[in-house]
Amino acid sequence: MTENLALPLLLTNPPPTKPSLPIQTHFHQQQQLKPTITTSPPPQHGIQVMQDFLFKQTSNSSKPINPQTQPDPFPIPRTRTRIGKARDPNRGKPWTHRRLSLQGQRVLDSLNDTSLETSELDKILSLLFDYYKEELSLSSGSKERLSNDVLGIIKGLGFYKKCDLAMSVFEWFKNRDDCESVLSNSAVAVIISMLGKEGKVSVAASLLNNLHKDGFELDVYAYTSLITACVSNGRYREAVMVFKRMEEEGCKPTLITYNVILNVYGKMGMPWNKIVGLFEGMKNAGVLPDEYTYNTLITCCRRGSLYEEAAAVFEDMKSMGFVPDKVTYNALLDVYGKSRRTKEAMKILREMEANGCSPSIVTYNSLISAYARDGPLEEAMELKNQMVERGIKLDVFTYTTLLSGFVRSGKDESAMRVFEEMRAAGCKPNICTFNTLIKMHGNRGKFAEMMKVFEEIKICCCVPDIVTWNTLLAVFGQNGMDSEVSGVFKEMKRAGFVPERDTYNTLISAYSRCGSFDQAMAIYKRMMEAGITPDLSTYNAVLAALARGGLWEQSEKILAEMKDGRCKPNELTYCSLLHAYANGKEIGRMLALAEEICSGVIEPHAVLLKTLVLVNSKCDLLIEAERAFLELKRKGLSPDLSTLNAMISIYGRRQMVTKTNEILNFMSESGFTPSLATYNSLMYMHSRSENFERSEEVLKEILAKGMKPDVISYNTVIFAYCRNGRMKEASQIFSEMRESGLVPDVITYNTFVASYAADSMFEEAIDVVRYMIKHGCKPNQNTYNSVVDGYCKHNRRDDAIMFISSLCELDPHISREEEGRLLERLTKWS
Repeated sequence: MTENLALPLLLTNPPPTKPSLPIQTHFHQQQQLKPTITTSPPPQHGIQVMQDFLFKQTSNSSKPINPQTQPDPFPIPRTRTRIGKARDPNRGKPWTHRRLSLQGQRVLDSLNDTSLETSELDKILSLLFDYYKEELSLSSGSKERLSNDVLGIIKGLGFYKKCDLAMSVFEWFKNRDDCESVLSNSAVAVIISMLGKEGKVSVAASLLNNLHKDGFELDVYAYTSLITACVSNGRYREAVMVFKRMEEEGCKPTLITYNVILNVYGKMGMPWNKIVGLFEGMKNAGVLPDEYTYNTLITCCRRGSLYEEAAAVFEDMKSMGFVPDKVTYNALLDVYGKSRRTKEAMKILREMEANGCSPSIVTYNSLISAYARDGPLEEAMELKNQMVERGIKLDVFTYTTLLSGFVRSGKDESAMRVFEEMRAAGCKPNICTFNTLIKMHGNRGKFAEMMKVFEEIKICCCVPDIVTWNTLLAVFGQNGMDSEVSGVFKEMKRAGFVPERDTYNTLISAYSRCGSFDQAMAIYKRMMEAGITPDLSTYNAVLAALARGGLWEQSEKILAEMKDGRCKPNELTYCSLLHAYANGKEIGRMLALAEEICSGVIEPHAVLLKTLVLVNSKCDLLIEAERAFLELKRKGLSPDLSTLNAMISIYGRRQMVTKTNEILNFMSESGFTPSLATYNSLMYMHSRSENFERSEEVLKEILAKGMKPDVISYNTVIFAYCRNGRMKEASQIFSEMRESGLVPDVITYNTFVASYAADSMFEEAIDVVRYMIKHGCKPNQNTYNSVVDGYCKHNRRDDAIMFISSLCELDPHISREEEGRLLERLTKWS
């Protein structure tokens, strides 16, 4: 497996070199050029800013022709719509265009007539064209006025939501031989923007391409409008392709173009050195950054949790003479939130207030997000209360962030209280809210409830987004349901969603959780072939897949590759490395890495301390697990459900009932909702005790709560009864397991075989083997070892020999090597 992994995993291109100078140095190179400080719009309004810029005109319009001295050249009957009436799609808002002539306005009114028939379009536009041709002989001035009228008409139709008609007008003039003298690049930019808003990016790209083929000289605004259309529809790779094509054709990008592409790089999760490279290229081209540029650079740091880089950009922005505004502070707070840097976030909040910037709802949402990721959630709730005290109304993002925090911590009841409070406040859930609820029910194995939420999305007039599908993939993946993962992926593509980086990252994790390691790596390879650059999440997904297979050597290679410039490792990277060491039985390396974390060489993030509890529990290292658990509490960090489950697991395996009950009481007092893993650990503890019947009671409790037990749940109860000779009850549990739709695995059958053989019930044991083969479950070495050992323990060596010699009749797929191994095992009993 390791050999197969090497090809797709290690990237073919050499890792990019780090910038020779820190980003501060690059910024200071032009410090002597003090830009005029203007207030930039926040990032979410970037598209509108671009359109406003594109629609500005550079030349003065001609004076409109006096209607008293000119005859009406358009005797076209039309029904006027009174402003303010229901038929007005813009609810009576006036629309004017200072360059639109009287004749152009009459054409717009005629086209805007609701009773207009398609056949009249040619007549109306011909009258406009003929007017300028006959009356003014289409001189250079008249051509400019006609071009202005065409632009104004297209913009007016767009304002009145008649995009198809605007496109028809554009096409009418485009199809004329002298179209280039009439259609301006501004008109092209407007029509491209309209198509982008309609989601018709492919049509917009085709239009621009055809214009270029026809010899139309496109300018930067036409290209920028297509780039913006791609971005607003989430087609980031296409936006970058348009940008590169634009540069190749010698069309120089403007500041707005660069700002949009920097934003795209951030959304695509481009490596920081590529973002810096674009920024340097912008400055080398003589384009000075503005506030929006710096704000965008800080926002680019979110995905990779690059809080140090964001802080450096922030300081350089101030040194260049720009004054941070709310957008800047909120962007930086968001980076700190994503990076789990709550102390730094609170420091920025204080600086923000000291500089006269009052915290907004965006500010509080970023802070709440920071605390909701790792806890303590009490701090997040306190921030929510502060919002209420300041008169800031909570929005859907506030509620959803809190909801997500409680779900992540395993506090389902608290999560549902937040959801009910949200609805009581009249705050309508959005798709992010529903995605969080899907994740909550899916993580608890409540698939019926999960699918109800999925149906409710449609009832609430929401539309599943890419995150919805990714969440379903993740849920089925972590539950080991590989066929469902494949089915959801097909449905996702059928629904028109194109897999992007997060989808590939989710699929890698999903298939590796299902045990389909080779398939996970195949997905990684497909991602690379699709031209998608791996980001931090990709590397962490691959590392998690390696960790599940215990491939610690490959994990170390990936870590080295990341450190060599690919992307900066974070706490999740080291979490995967800990799991790789644990699963690979490299306890010494695991403990050495744990020491680096506890001593502060590697910053002891909450998630790292929680992972230490998990891996030490998995390796049955009680003292080390307790040390990490106590360190977590000493730092005032809240353990999550997985951490508590790990402590229950290790205490339960050692029959430390008092300690187990302490954790259970803590969970109850802290509002944690026990998960299937919690119940499985409790069943394991009871199954090995004198009170073994209690394991079935726990199983019934799971079912009563509407949760779906897994194979481990049933296997544990079956073991409890088989271990105590209660085969009738064990068989009953087996029947219930099959009725629930679960497929017994080799462990299920081996439990029965071992128990029957230990009680000298060899006919029953062999019947179980025959039954499992018939139902598609292949016996393993433990299956036949139990039978052979049972014969030998009861001094029935001859029967054991006969069993081995007739195995080929029982199992036609048995190998000669397996028969030889069993005979050798038999000799050891002599």
